[in-house]
Formats: sequence, structure tokens, C-alpha cells
Amino acid sequence: MVDLRRASALLVPLLAVFLPPPQCAQDPGMVHYIYQRFQVLEQGLEKCTRATRAYLQDFQDFSRNISTVLGRCLSYTSEYKRAVNNLALRVERAQREIDYLEYLREADLCPEPDDKSMAEKLLLEAEEEKKIRTLLNASCDNMLMGIKSLKIVKKTMDTDGSWMKDAASASPKVYFLIGSRNNTVWEFANLRAFMEDSTKLAGRKLILTVSWQGTGQVIYKGFLFFHNQGTSSEIIKYNLQKRTVEDRMLLPGGAGRALAYQHSSTYIDLAVDEHGLWAIHSGPDSHSHLVLTKIEPDTLGVEHSWDTPCRSQDAEASFLLCGVLYVVYNTGGQDLHRITCVYDPLGTINENDLPNLFFPKRPRSHSMIHYNPRDKQLYAWNEGNQIIYKLQTKRKLPVE
Repeated sequence: MVDLRRASALLVPLLAVFLPPPQCAQDPGMVHYIYQRFQVLEQGLEKCTRATRAYLQDFQDFSRNISTVLGRCLSYTSEYKRAVNNLALRVERAQREIDYLEYLREADLCPEPDDKSMAEKLLLEAEEEKKIRTLLNASCDNMLMGIKSLKIVKKTMDTDGSWMKDAASASPKVYFLIGSRNNTVWEFANLRAFMEDSTKLAGRKLILTVSWQGTGQVIYKGFLFFHNQGTSSEIIKYNLQKRTVEDRMLLPGGAGRALAYQHSSTYIDLAVDEHGLWAIHSGPDSHSHLVLTKIEPDTLGVEHSWDTPCRSQDAEASFLLCGVLYVVYNTGGQDLHRITCVYDPLGTINENDLPNLFFPKRPRSHSMIHYNPRDKQLYAWNEGNQIIYKLQTKRKLPVE
């Protein structure tokens, strides 16, 4: 409620300024003069109000712009730090490879006496064996005993392709890659969504900035690893969330010069098991034996390579389970798809103890077979069929 006495006390000085003495109250000119003074005052107040509002709006716009710029600066700073760290890792990796090549060159130029050479060779072999045991010292002691059953999850019209889940994540997402040369990845929320409709693809379409070749792709720790199309041995580590190339590497040892498997379009086959990321590829000669390479996924450094006794000829696919390479062969005709070569870098598996390992008969060679260490199943592609194979395993002998 308005206090009349306080209002009167405030109005009296104001009226004393604008109102003339009582004897002039009847003068029309003086009344008009007072009206004009009030108009001038109102206009000044309105102008001041508009200027204040404009200032506040400008200040708010300035604050928003500064916040946006600061956010971009923080983002650029983070990207720059990651790029610098990545470059440092790659430089360190290159230095290690240079040091190794220099060591080989000096070893060739300066041969040692036989006794000393033999002692050094034995020492190097012992150190190498220790390194391998440390590298493959994961809590995994299973060996394959049989392919229990199969389930055709989906059927498409494409002869070649690959499909998978993230081998290091509990995410139910399914990734679908069609063909042996492409740059499109389809992402489905789960296996049920992937199975729902065979006539169309209702998943999320991801267009990569680079293309892959072959069917040896894997999803590991949120990244897509694949053989870069148009290169002999370049492996790409692709960030699916940012749609950018996170890192890249060149596989040594003549990788990518020949097909990894005779019955395949894949030159470099990537794989994941309980020990991490691997690459399987042919040696430098045509129809040579397969080479197995262990890759450090964070830095894309080569941890170790093995020349295996498994042939590329008649091979159609391979996979790793607990650090052991299983190669699938198809000699044509009515023969089954059999695993006739098994390579264990630790030497704990005796092939004489292995049963007759074969897949249920399929009309053609598999385009890909990849093991997922989380659900202990094989994901395969055969004649447009996306298949899951269930496995039977048993504990292998401990490393002595």
C-alpha cells in the first residue's frame, strides 16, 4: 500500500521545479511549458532505457561469443596434445626400428667367432622366448576341440563382407561391412536389430574418410582397424565416433604383396583374441607360408612376428584363440572346411592331441572367420550368409 505522506514528500521538490508560483497557474503558456518539460524528461528516460538494454544485449552476445571461443580453444588444445603425444609415440617406434636395423647391419658387417656367435645366439633365443612368454602371459589356457554348431543370423546377396562386435567391449552393437572394397559401415543397436530385416539395412550409416580392402577388419576398443585400400601394407586405426583416422602403420616383412589366403580377397587379415590385436598375412613370396604379427593397438607398434608353418595355398580364412593360430583350408570338391594347420608360438599344443577340426559343410569358401574373445564365438561370412559358430574348448597344457 502506497505511503501518501512519503509520496507527497518526494513530489513536492519535483513540483517546485516544474510548477510556477500559484499566481502563474492560470497562464496557458506556462502550462504548455511545463508539459514540454515533462515530454523532454520522458524522452530522455526512454532513450536511457533503450541504451541500457542495447548495452546489456551487446554484453550478453559478447559473453556467449567468448564462451564459444574458449570452448574451441580448449578443444583445439586437447586435439593438439593428442597429436603431439601420438607423434612422440610414432617417433619412438621409428627409433626402435632404426636401432634394430642398425643392429642387424652391424651384425652382418662384423661377424664374430663361431663359439661366441653361438653363445650370443643362444642368449638371444632365450631372451626372445622369455619375451614371447611375457607377451602372451594372459589368463587364457583354452584350446579348440570342435565347432559345436552354427546359426545363420542373416542372409544378404553379397559374396564378400565382414560383420562383428567390438571384441573388447560389452556393447551389444553390431557392425556390418559389405564387399571387399568400400568405405561404408552399418551400425546396429544389437543383434536383434541386425536380424530383423534381411531385405534392407535399417542401421546407422557411417561413411569413412578412407576406404578398406579385403575382409579382415576388426572393431577393438571402439576403433575400426583395417587395411587401407590402394596400399600394400598400411593399417588404419579409425575413430568411429569422430569419423577420423586416429593413427596408421606399415606392416613390415613384405606384408600385402600377396593374398593371405588362396580362396580370399584379403591381403592382410586382422584378428583379436584374449591377448589383443594381431595381423595375419602372407610372406613376400607367392604361395608362401603365413606370417603372424602381434600389434600394440594403442601405438600401432609391432610387438613380435612369427613365420608359421601354415601355407597360404588352399587356405580360406584363419582366426586366433588364446594366442593360437587356426587356419581353415578348402581343397575344393566335396571336402569340408577343415583346420589342418595350428600354430602356437608358445609350443604348448601338440597337434597329435588335436581332434579332426572341421566346419559344417558350406557351399563356398568363407569370406571371413573372426573370433570374439568376449562371447567365445566365431563370426563368419559364407556365400552371403552371416553365421555364428559355437565352439568346444578344453584347457591346454601349461607353459613349462
